[in-house]
Amino acid sequence: MELLVARCAGLDVAKDEVVACVRVPDGRGARVQEVRTFQTFTSGLEALADWLAREEITQVVMEATGQYWKPVWYVLEEAGFELLLVNARHVKILPGRKTDVCDAAWLAELPEHGLLRGSFVPPASIRELRDLTRYRKRLIQAHGSEGQRIQKTLEDAGIKLDSVAADVLGVSGRAMLTALVNGERDPQVLAELAKGRLRAKLPQLRQALRGRFRAHHALLVRLALEHLEQLERSIAELDTQVDRALAPFARARDRLDTITGVGKRAAECMLAEIGVDMSVFPTAGHLASWAGRCPGNNVTGGKRRSGKPTKGNRWLGEVLIECAWAAARSRDTYLSAQYWRLARRIGKKKAAVAVGHSILVIAWHLLAYDCDDHDLGGDWFVRRSDHDRRRTHLVKQLQALGYSVTLQPAA
Repeated sequence: MELLVARCAGLDVAKDEVVACVRVPDGRGARVQEVRTFQTFTSGLEALADWLAREEITQVVMEATGQYWKPVWYVLEEAGFELLLVNARHVKILPGRKTDVCDAAWLAELPEHGLLRGSFVPPASIRELRDLTRYRKRLIQAHGSEGQRIQKTLEDAGIKLDSVAADVLGVSGRAMLTALVNGERDPQVLAELAKGRLRAKLPQLRQALRGRFRAHHALLVRLALEHLEQLERSIAELDTQVDRALAPFARARDRLDTITGVGKRAAECMLAEIGVDMSVFPTAGHLASWAGRCPGNNVTGGKRRSGKPTKGNRWLGEVLIECAWAAARSRDTYLSAQYWRLARRIGKKKAAVAVGHSILVIAWHLLAYDCDDHDLGGDWFVRRSDHDRRRTHLVKQLQALGYSVTLQPAA
């Protein structure tokens, strides 16, 4: 094979040590390799970087091994090496021959001939934003779980507040819960704490707030309310930090916010996962493939087998599905029309995946060409069908008159 990279290295990364193999020319037209082991403490990684620099290594390859590759990547990135993070499935060694040394040597040999393709690793600013948005999402999920625990406790006590109030954790609901925790048990008094439109349901509230609320219920609800308040403070602080980290990319966030179903927080999460530089994805199809939003190819012997999508980026996938459900509930929009058109044929869940793919394709174009989204309208599929029928009719008339016309697919 043609030699493309003369001086390269492969790293087998584990929790406590890194096995590094370098392959360099020996001056006589042959290749020579050397293997060393380093600890994953910062001092050990700095020693690794110094050794690679002395060997004049130009490309370093490592597997994506859990979280363990990140400290190695950061130290070598600061040292200025060209790094390649590869999927472990793409470099899997033969069974029965797997050792750390063999893995490192194999990783060092493959890039010599350009046989590896690196995974997408965003720049440092996007990585920091990604950490913030992912942690915020986990706290929001914890907030929802804590609210469900409160409802479960109320149900155990016979308090049916969620059957009357749309939001148990709203202003009125929290006032009633606080009163219950403080020892108030009279349904009349508790119901009078309702505010706004909930006061129109006072008779139902009096019935719903009569139950068997005991001291241990009060303890559980009090602890849950305190946890909710702490989570809300943390989420608010993370929102502030995300806004600060997104300040250089505010224009890109506003672009994504113009897509149907995509709000401010969803746009922030999308930018944190895919970044703002679309040059790393040559086409929208490359981005969709990386995100696991399109089927794969599985053809052998002329037969097409199951080509279900890869797992891709699950954080991005969850956001796209949420946006797809929101777009499906919109009125007179292209994405809503696409969803209901597909849902009748393939089901709602698969239709949501397809709409999520469309949202990602739109996002790629908005970021690549720095433009806003212009919705095609809810009647676009009808207009396209009418246009196709008119074209087909005109072509048939011309062919009947003796003209040779080839019908090209619509753009």
